[in-house]
Amino acid sequence: MPNRFRSLLSLLQRIEHVLDAVIQPVVFAGMAALIGVITLQIVSRVFFSAVGWTEEVARFLLVWITFLGATLAFQRGRHIAVTFVVDALPGRLQQLLRVAAVLVVLGFMIALVVIGHRYMQAQSFQKSASLRLSMTYVYAIIPISAAIMAWYALVDLIELIVKGPDTAAAIGSGTAEEPPP
Repeated sequence: MPNRFRSLLSLLQRIEHVLDAVIQPVVFAGMAALIGVITLQIVSRVFFSAVGWTEEVARFLLVWITFLGATLAFQRGRHIAVTFVVDALPGRLQQLLRVAAVLVVLGFMIALVVIGHRYMQAQSFQKSASLRLSMTYVYAIIPISAAIMAWYALVDLIELIVKGPDTAAAIGSGTAEEPPP
C-alpha cells in the first residue's frame, strides 16, 4: 500500500491511543467515585441518617463506567468472539470475513449512535428523583460510547485493508496489542 495510507493509519491509531488515554483515567476516577459514594451510603445508613442522593449517583456512575469500560474492552479486542472457523481459513478469505465482521460492527455502532441520541432526546424532559439532574446527561453515554466504538471499528477496518491478511488474525480476536501506557 502507498505510504499515504500507512501515514493515515498511523494518524488514526494515534487518535485511538489518545482516546484510550482519556477514557482510562475517567473509568478509574468513576470507579473511585463509585467506591466513595457506596462507602458514604453504607456509613451514613449505619451511623447516621441515610444520605438520599448516594443511591442515585452510584447508579449513574455504574452506567457510565459500564459503557466506557465496554469501549476500552472493544478497543483491546476483549469482547467475546468465536473465531476458530475464521482462523482456520486461508489468509485472503480470513481477511474478507474479518472485514465483513468489522463492517457489521460498524453498522451496529452507527445505528446505536442514532438510536441512543433519539432516546437521549426523548428522555430530556425527565429529571432524576433526588438530584433533579436532567436524564439527558445519564443517557448521553449511549451515543458517546457507541461513537467511540465506531471509531475503533473504523480504525480496525482501515488497518485490515492497509496491512492485509498478515495482520487479519490479530484484529478483533483478543490478541491485539495493548495500547502503550
